[in-house]
Amino acid sequence: MMKLAMSPAAAGLLRALLGRAGLDRNRILLTEFRSTDWHSLTLAGERHRIDLRIPGPGAGQVAELLTRGLADAEFAVPGQIVADIAVAGAMIEHPDGAISLTIEALTVEE
Repeated sequence: MMKLAMSPAAAGLLRALLGRAGLDRNRILLTEFRSTDWHSLTLAGERHRIDLRIPGPGAGQVAELLTRGLADAEFAVPGQIVADIAVAGAMIEHPDGAISLTIEALTVEE
């Protein structure tokens, strides 16, 4: 098994995001995760791009659980504040019933 190298902020964000669906984590597949450092004059953090694939059947319901109220959600990520999070672009429905979606987020160090 290959393990992805993720910063603590990225790993915490992914755990919190997948926890929103309230389902077995094996039900939502991580296809890509990219993080880049982000800085302003007074703050430091990371920008994240998370690509997910939800296999069918029932992929639409799982996507709804994951993304409903996402921009207003509170996330418990140790040492971080989730300053911004949203679904980027449209969800893609595949012929096999799966749904792909991209979530972009900004975490800032507390």
